[in-house]
Amino acid sequence: MKIVIKGAGDLATGVAWELFREGHRIIMTEIAVPLTVRRQVAYSRAVYEGRAEVEGVTGVLAGSAEEAIALSEQGVISVLVDPEARVRKIWQPEVVIDAIMAKKNIGTALTDAPLVLALGPGFRARTDCHAVIETMRGENLGRPIYKGSAIPNTGVPGMVGGYAMERLIKAPGDGRMEPVAAIGDIVEKGSVLAYTGGEPVYAQIDGVIRGMLQAGVPVKKGMKIGDVDPRKDESLVHLISDKSHKIGRGCAEAIRTLVGRQYGIVALAAGLSSRYGGNKLLEEQVDGRPLYEVTLDKLGAFSDCTRVIVTRFPEIAGAAGERGVRAVINQEPERGISHSLQLGLTECLRQNPDLRGVLCMVCDQPYLEPATMERLLEEGFSYPGAIVCAGHGERRGNPVLWDRSYFPELLELTGDTGGRQVIKRYPERVRLVECGEKELADVDIRA
Repeated sequence: MKIVIKGAGDLATGVAWELFREGHRIIMTEIAVPLTVRRQVAYSRAVYEGRAEVEGVTGVLAGSAEEAIALSEQGVISVLVDPEARVRKIWQPEVVIDAIMAKKNIGTALTDAPLVLALGPGFRARTDCHAVIETMRGENLGRPIYKGSAIPNTGVPGMVGGYAMERLIKAPGDGRMEPVAAIGDIVEKGSVLAYTGGEPVYAQIDGVIRGMLQAGVPVKKGMKIGDVDPRKDESLVHLISDKSHKIGRGCAEAIRTLVGRQYGIVALAAGLSSRYGGNKLLEEQVDGRPLYEVTLDKLGAFSDCTRVIVTRFPEIAGAAGERGVRAVINQEPERGISHSLQLGLTECLRQNPDLRGVLCMVCDQPYLEPATMERLLEEGFSYPGAIVCAGHGERRGNPVLWDRSYFPELLELTGDTGGRQVIKRYPERVRLVECGEKELADVDIRA
C-alpha cells in the first residue's frame, strides 16, 4: 500500500520501519527545521544530511513531491519537507498516519485517505481518524483504538531504569542550541551538557546521551532538547526503541483490521470430489489434520472479515460454527461451483451489505499461506474495481478477490466454471499477487 506518515521523528520512524518491512511504500513528511531529539534513529535527520539509515533501512530526502513518489518505488523511504502533507493530494495514498506527536490535532481529517491513523492523545477515532494508536507506556502501548481516544498526555515520560522526569534535558532559556556533549557520550550527574540562551544545561542523572537537538536550532525555555538513558548502553543510541517498534506494529495491526472489516471471505467446501474417489475434505490428511481443518485454521487468522464456508457436510459445518465461521449448507452440489459461490456471497452480503469485496477460496488448497490472502486483500483495497488473483509467474489460480462491482455478474453464473466466466470478460482488470508455486496446488487425487 501507499502510506504517507506525517512526521519523521523517532516514533514515526519506528512506524515507518515496521510498515516498510511489510512491503508498503512510504513517504514521510517533515517541517523545514525538525526538532527530533533522538536524531540517530529518526528519518528526520535526512532533512539535514540528505539521507538517514536506521537499522538497515534507508530514508532519502526528496526535493519535490514527484521525486518523493519516485523514491518510494526504489526500495527506500522518502522524506519530504512538506508540513501540510500536500503530497497526499498528488499521490493519493491508501493510508495516512499522523505521527507528529503534537498532543493535539493540527490538521488531520478522517477524509484524508481511505484509512487514517493517528498516534497518541489529541485525536478521537471515528471523528478525526479511523483508529488511534496508544502511545502511553504500559500494557496498552501500541493498542489500536477504534472508538474513543488515547490516554491523555500526562507530561511525565515513561520510567526507564528507575527514572522518569530526571531523564529529560530541558532548555533553561530561550535561544539557540549550543551542545557541549554529543549523542552517545557517557555523562555524570551535574555535568554541563549544553547551553541555551547562554544558560547551562546540567545532567540530572548518570547515563548515556540517547538524544539531543543539533547545534543552532532555536529553542524555547522548558522545551525538551535531549534525553539521558540511565542504562549507560551506547548501543541504544542506534536502535529504534521498543516503544516505537510496538507502536509501529500497532499501526500494522490497525491497517489489517480496518481493511479486513471491509471484506468477506467465502471458502468453498461442497464439491463432489469425483476425481479423488471419496470425500477428500474429510479423508485427506495434511500434517495430521483433514483438509477442511487446514482451511478453517486459515480463516481463523481473519477474524475481522465476514467469513463464510459453503459445505454439504455436517462435520465441516459443526467445526466451522465452533470457530465462529458461518456455515451455509449447499443442498444441491450438483449445480456446480457457481451455486456454492452464490450461496456464500449472498450470506456475506446478508451479514454485511456494505462489503467492498469478497475473497473466494477453495478448501482443497492446503499450502496457501494466510500472508498471501492478506496481500490479496491489500491489493484489492489499493485497486478498487480490480479482480485480484493469486498467481505464480504466468500461472493464475485461487483465491480470487472480487470487487463488489462484480457481484451482480457472479450472482447470475451457472455451471461448474465459477468466476472464470467473469474473468474472461475483463482480462484488463485482472491483477496478480505473486505467491509460491506450491500454494496454488490443490488436491484432486489420492496421494
